[in-house]
Amino acid sequence: MKELGFTGGRLDRADQLRHDPAAFAAALADPAARLLILDAYQPLMQDGRLGWTAIDPAASPEDHVLLGIEDATPYFARLVPEPAMGRSFEMIAALHALEAGEAATYAAARSVIDWHARHGFCAKCGHATEPFRAGWARRCPACGTEHFPRVDPVVIMIAEHDGRALLGRQPAFPPGRYSALAGFLEPGESIEEAVARELFEEAGIRVRDVRYIASQPWPFPSSLMIACVATAIDDRLTIDRTELEDAMWVSRDEVRAALAGNASRFGVPPSYAIAHTLLEAWAE
Repeated sequence: MKELGFTGGRLDRADQLRHDPAAFAAALADPAARLLILDAYQPLMQDGRLGWTAIDPAASPEDHVLLGIEDATPYFARLVPEPAMGRSFEMIAALHALEAGEAATYAAARSVIDWHARHGFCAKCGHATEPFRAGWARRCPACGTEHFPRVDPVVIMIAEHDGRALLGRQPAFPPGRYSALAGFLEPGESIEEAVARELFEEAGIRVRDVRYIASQPWPFPSSLMIACVATAIDDRLTIDRTELEDAMWVSRDEVRAALAGNASRFGVPPSYAIAHTLLEAWAE
């Protein structure tokens, strides 16, 4: 299987520096240190790659997150006050252009910066929190509670029946695009149970034999996509129109044609999305 989008990061996340405020401050002050260039959450490219710049000598550690170290060079991102919005056309083009390792660095930066912007107050007592652990946590000075970046697990799956795969379409998708069905795991639920529940809720089908395929971080804002394939007991669909605009069974030949960009009755997700990789794995 090919390397998934937003995976393959090359930076050493340097956990030891997260527990040493003096070492973190020294890394930020290192003349070789580099800062990720972002316009809010938009990566600004340099020669088709992520853009980096020198760090202001007066930079405050509380305003920065250590992304990691490579070849003794520390890499940072600056925190921003506002949460991330949707993906722009420029961002989508950048994601297509980024190498896998760079995309992983960007994904980590985007997710943790957005988490800080959304979690400025303690969930226990409501007091304003402060960053610590090199930007990978927040602490409440009033009650001492520590908060850490969250990752939301999402199952994304293909149900197969008689050599066909079930794909669905949401109203927000670009015209003609279909994808694997997906949904968040709920508390007290296994991956297999979430796959079965989501397929039944959205398409009215019962499944068995859930098989794990791969996983992928998805920084919009911070999910872990868990790709699976399941066997449908029958192919009768009852579509939940509050979740899906449409759903249909498609053959392997149709999926292969859509992946190749040839004429087809549907389009597929972009190559950096795990749904694209899941369709490739199923078609092969």
